[in-house]
Amino acid sequence: MKQSVSPETDGENAEVDLVVTGMTCAACAARIEKKLNRIDGVSASVNYATERAHVQFDPAVVGPDELVAAVEAVGYGALPPSNGPSGSDADNSDTVTDPASRRAASLRIRLIVSATLGLPVLALSMVTPLQFSYWQWVALALAAPVALWGAWPFHRAAIANLRHRSTTMDTLISVGVFAAFVWSIWAMVFGDAGHRHMHMSFSLSSDRANGREHIYLEVASAVVVFILAGRYFEARAKSRAGSALRSLVELGAKEVMVLRPDGSEHRLPIAELAVGQRFVTRPGEKIASDGVVESGTSAVDQSLVTGESVPVDVGPGSRVIGATVNRSGRLVVRATRVGKDTALAQMTRLVEAAQSGKAPVQRLADRVSSVFVPVVIVLSLATLAMWWIIDGTATDAFTAAVSVLIIACPCALGLATPTALLVGTGRGAQLGVLIRGPEVLENTRTIDTIVLDKTGTVTTGNMSVHDVVAAAGTHVDDLLATAGSAESGSEHPIARAITDAARHRFGTVATPDTFESVAGLGVFAHAAGRAVTIGRPEWMREQGAEIPNDLAAQVLEAQNAGRTVVAVAWDGAMRGFVVVADSVKPTSAEAVVALRDLGLEPVLLTGDNEATARSVATEVGIERVIANVMPSDKVAVVAQLQRDGHVVAMVGDGVNDAAALAQADLGISMGTGTDAAIEASDLTLVSGDLRAAATAVHLSRRTLAVIKSNLFWAFAYNVAAIPLAIAGLLSPVIAGFAMAGSSVFVVTNSLRLRRA
Repeated sequence: MKQSVSPETDGENAEVDLVVTGMTCAACAARIEKKLNRIDGVSASVNYATERAHVQFDPAVVGPDELVAAVEAVGYGALPPSNGPSGSDADNSDTVTDPASRRAASLRIRLIVSATLGLPVLALSMVTPLQFSYWQWVALALAAPVALWGAWPFHRAAIANLRHRSTTMDTLISVGVFAAFVWSIWAMVFGDAGHRHMHMSFSLSSDRANGREHIYLEVASAVVVFILAGRYFEARAKSRAGSALRSLVELGAKEVMVLRPDGSEHRLPIAELAVGQRFVTRPGEKIASDGVVESGTSAVDQSLVTGESVPVDVGPGSRVIGATVNRSGRLVVRATRVGKDTALAQMTRLVEAAQSGKAPVQRLADRVSSVFVPVVIVLSLATLAMWWIIDGTATDAFTAAVSVLIIACPCALGLATPTALLVGTGRGAQLGVLIRGPEVLENTRTIDTIVLDKTGTVTTGNMSVHDVVAAAGTHVDDLLATAGSAESGSEHPIARAITDAARHRFGTVATPDTFESVAGLGVFAHAAGRAVTIGRPEWMREQGAEIPNDLAAQVLEAQNAGRTVVAVAWDGAMRGFVVVADSVKPTSAEAVVALRDLGLEPVLLTGDNEATARSVATEVGIERVIANVMPSDKVAVVAQLQRDGHVVAMVGDGVNDAAALAQADLGISMGTGTDAAIEASDLTLVSGDLRAAATAVHLSRRTLAVIKSNLFWAFAYNVAAIPLAIAGLLSPVIAGFAMAGSSVFVVTNSLRLRRA
């Protein structure tokens, strides 16, 4: 029974990801993609490495089932993906056992049997002392299962392609192996090869002068063994390449301990958890979903999601990420996001999207792969004719023609980009770096300037009390307790910082009897039995509360350092002041050094005043500062840098950074920031640690370098190998070995990124 496909609708368009079965080379992917894109209202991208087709379509024009039918029409299968990578809730074994692993298991059996039978044939054919009377008939008995059963996947694909009037790499292999096998039988039955002791060296044999017909049983068996081995190791390597994405999928909890209103606990499948429900997480357990801690304190290990190795302390009010590990205390968490809305599910979708896309450098390889096989068949026939005309020997002509068929390999070209993307984006996810799409890699190569938004990027974005200074006759504790009580009626970040500091020191903060806020200036309150006024020093003077002379120098020093000074007065007299500031992240200075090492000039961008901006810039080692920038003007700043000839990356975290992130040549958002900023960016740093920006650029550049090296060697292989085969300098056996090796080389070269 055919499984229906459920698309995701995005406005007027819909999207669906299909798992494509039956692809054996890059030409297969190119053919499916071409077929889908011929349908009106469809834009499709087929990835050979991930074996998926990402399809955008107009549901008013075409339906999902028609897309599946189109894939099947060219001889392949298409299925909707199981819930897992994108869905996040289902515990589906198919998510864990990927197609590459399943194919590797199938190929392994076929390879073992074929090698057991085929290698003795190779030895008998190549080593003269091993040959005995009528050895070739024994070789035929051993080679027949290999050429027919062992090579059946190639024959089956070639037949299916023939029915659809198309050709793929399997066509070349099937024709080459079948021709060698049939020729050998003909030579043994109707020629003199069956009545002689013969051998064949790796070069063209001198026996042609004696008119002997060669048998090619070693070609029909050894080539199959080599190519099966190549496909097996390729499938294993592709499975390893996708292991990072599967590990993301497997991170999520499968069950959750829900806390009922009566205080009892009840275990449920994670799919049944709803937003707003409270659940319990004990030490050693995974936090079931994104949420806010309602009670309990603990250290949470976020390394599997953010790449950060140091556990984070959490308590009431702290936000936690699903799939992270509770290390110490019992936590009661209220779920804020579940299922496909969780941070883990969003991360997985971003990684999937990047792996299913195509980088610009892949376009040439796709164009070559789409026409490669027909061209090779023509070249093989031309080689056969050329050798027959020039040499007059069918044996030499046949050897050269079969070598051309087997040596040609568009698989390496097709695997060059997607396997590197698969490994690079997966490794990025492990390091807390999400690459939105493959085209991003090109942008990282050329950037020379990186603009850093100050608040929330270089700094924590959370105001905190740095100092409390009391006037003569007033105790510091009395000053902080009174200010904390008065400010507890406000939601302003500075007010919250003062209240939190008082609560941290004294445990509780009294609620003010009355409270009145003057926007942007200060507050009036009646707290702790006093009429309290709190605000900017300048505004406090207007209220008749002058700063004492012994405090004036300290106020000026704090302001020059870029910190905010909040003056506190009661009973008409200034009692002291509280210094509040946004703390610089402890890793920001290290991050700036790493960015410079990558050849990038950091620029600090902020809406704060020049003194505050300079203070932060000096602390982290940034020389260029652009201050007093309104949120709406950040786009203009980035655009101006671009007009000045710079290729600009922008790092930000807020809603007001979204437009600038989109304007930049490379947008990098902090994963701790807003959804708008993350949506507008090209790279997302899950941890919120600025050092990850340097990691992201470095990893992206390394991934691009691996893609280009893969493409170079894949092209170089074909450019060098095909002329050698045409010239008769390669035997079919060596051709088969080299062809299989080229694909394995490309995939294993990509796997180096796992250690980046």
